Amino acid sequence: MKKDTHPDNYRLVVFKDFSADEAFLTRSCAPTRDTIVWEDGKEYPLVKLEISSFSHPFFTGKMKFVDTAGRIDKFNKKFAKSRFAKSEKGEN
Repeated sequence: MKKDTHPDNYRLVVFKDFSADEAFLTRSCAPTRDTIVWEDGKEYPLVKLEISSFSHPFFTGKMKFVDTAGRIDKFNKKFAKSRFAKSEKGEN
């Protein structure tokens, strides 16, 4: 095996898909602040996922509704205050 191939922070990390409530342990150098106790009783860094192969429609064959309305509303409220938002007269 070649030396100095992997970064110094290459370690075991738990990736958890919260929409499917599934997790897997693998090696990664992804930055994280959270930790989790894995099935072997050891504590590992935790990377939180919104979607993975456990919940993606391509892999599951099921369509799952993801609530993005909250994100869209939040964006629209923020954008409405900018100078690029349309005025009430319909002008830019």
